[in-house]
Amino acid sequence: MKAFLKQLELPAFLKDSRLTVSTVLILCLSLLGSIIGLIINPFFGLAMMLIFILAVTLVIYGVYILAGNANNFAVNLSYRIKRSEQEAMIKMPLGILLYDADRQIQWVNPYLQLYLKSDDLIGHTIKSVDEDLDRLLSEALEAQTSENHVITWDNHRFEMVVQDDLGVIYLLDITRYAKIEDKYYAEQLAIGQVFIDNYDELSESMHDQDLTSMSSYIQTTLGNYAKKFNSYLKRIDEEHFIWLSHVQDLSRMRKDKFSVLDKVRQETSRQNTPLTLSIGIAYGSDSITEVANQAQSNLDLALGRGGDQVVLRAPGKDAHFYGGKSNPMAKRTRVRARMVSQAVSELFKDADQVFVVGHKRPDMDSIGSGIGIVRIARLHGVKANFVLDTSQTSYDVGRLVARMSKSDKDNDIFINPTVALNQVTDKSLLVMVDHSKHSITYDPELYDRLKNRIIVIDHHRRGEEFPENPMLTYVEPYASSACELVTEMIEYQQPGGGKKILTDLDATAMLAGIVVDSKEFSLRTGTRTFDAASYLRSIGANSTLVSDLLKEDINSFMERTRLVASLKMERPHMAVICGADDEVIDSVLTAQAADTALDLKDVGASFVITRRSQDTIGISARSMGKINVQLIMEKLGGGGHLSNAATQIKGKTVAEAHKLLLAAIDEYEKENE
Repeated sequence: MKAFLKQLELPAFLKDSRLTVSTVLILCLSLLGSIIGLIINPFFGLAMMLIFILAVTLVIYGVYILAGNANNFAVNLSYRIKRSEQEAMIKMPLGILLYDADRQIQWVNPYLQLYLKSDDLIGHTIKSVDEDLDRLLSEALEAQTSENHVITWDNHRFEMVVQDDLGVIYLLDITRYAKIEDKYYAEQLAIGQVFIDNYDELSESMHDQDLTSMSSYIQTTLGNYAKKFNSYLKRIDEEHFIWLSHVQDLSRMRKDKFSVLDKVRQETSRQNTPLTLSIGIAYGSDSITEVANQAQSNLDLALGRGGDQVVLRAPGKDAHFYGGKSNPMAKRTRVRARMVSQAVSELFKDADQVFVVGHKRPDMDSIGSGIGIVRIARLHGVKANFVLDTSQTSYDVGRLVARMSKSDKDNDIFINPTVALNQVTDKSLLVMVDHSKHSITYDPELYDRLKNRIIVIDHHRRGEEFPENPMLTYVEPYASSACELVTEMIEYQQPGGGKKILTDLDATAMLAGIVVDSKEFSLRTGTRTFDAASYLRSIGANSTLVSDLLKEDINSFMERTRLVASLKMERPHMAVICGADDEVIDSVLTAQAADTALDLKDVGASFVITRRSQDTIGISARSMGKINVQLIMEKLGGGGHLSNAATQIKGKTVAEAHKLLLAAIDEYEKENE
């Protein structure tokens, strides 16, 4: 009887008090009905009693069957759950590994054991079983984040979760989904814009037959290159193409280093019709409009850096540069100089005051070009000044400032940065000369105040760090100096009444700027450089005074000589000079040492490393033109021109900066083998 009652144990859902009360009430009412039936009619009451007994028997039997079925269901469900947990742990694509404090393996599920490829695992350290897994575990623990880590291990992609306090590693195989993701990114659209740098100028002097032949060559060469990499090329006009490809094909082009640049430049040079290409390519966004706009921006950057190169950048990412091996080709026409000169005049007329600023430690080119801009602004009746602390200048600039302070016409050119900041208004203009980077501008506070009202006039290759919304840019890397660009602008100004725009001393300062930056007309010098110098001489520039301004004193000469004496040929045709780590050396002296090294035989490029301040190391780089020192300096966070560049490195010693420089040189040589 006890066994029966034990078997008859009700399942939980039948133990509800409401159900029990209802059942007892029904049975009581049935029993009461049978008793009343017996009183009224014995036979009817007996029948009712039999029905009551039968109903009770059926209810008890039904509960017994229901309880049995419920218990069987619960047992079966519990078994299936436990079995599925075991199967999941064993067969699901989830690797589980238990380890102790010494990283010895305590248990591994069969799925992970397939990847470890060994049956004897227990008691061995993870490192002895698989060094890669041990390294990935260390990296995950060092990261100290709660996020899952996506790793690549044994040619598979896993999502890795580490619970070091429990000594557990979970590895979820996501290879299939990673391949889908990779395929999605590989098939994203890349948009490129191709521009033939000097097509207009060459076409002006060519016969129709030669022009057709050259145009056909460009079309065929670019078309074959696009076909090789499964890309689409469409000519928009004579000098513009649009380029469409997938990111996976773009990666192949990057490995090829966009060899079409060299092919076009070399083959057209042999035909005496030298052409170069500028290409801007963008990718990495779901918005086609955003990619197309970025491609145009990249093309503008390539052109601003002198052309003959590819700029590759995704929206919001860093730019990658390819090419840029040749010097920017000088433009024979002055159409742009005239247009910029007129545009600058119009902008000046709408301003209440013009502030001109050079780069930090301004040289003669920065000062000379700035003086020229001040004179253009004053020609139109606008108050204009060059921002400079005249108490802290290099020796050559100091001589010029001293001479100007003695002249009634020139003693109000310069304005102290503090005074300039107090005078600035919302209608003021800021003109950046001889530079385009916020990080090296002479007065960062003034830049921040007028960052939406900026004009840029520069001859250095444009870098990534550039004002976001300049009102006007005139960046021509072919020019020898900023003074050359400003001189051409002055030639298109109309003073009227026989007035001179520049004084003799102004013209002398601008000529000195050209002499300094062209290394006495030996570097980056074109026909327009000599034209600009000739114009300055014709309006009063004194070449004797130029020599006097640029003379260095005996102490700086001796210091430069001592610096050059430490020269070493670290790489073929590359000279490196290192100053003492405990000695702060002036940036002008450093640049002069780099220029001096170029005068030596077999030196194609020179690099001078000196300490500029307690926490800053400066590197000045110069080249004869075959070695692109700009690309080398950009690898170290700097920039400049193909043959004249520099960078500054914080928190390093001279020896450490030397190692970084050699690594950048090696990387540059590897890229340009």
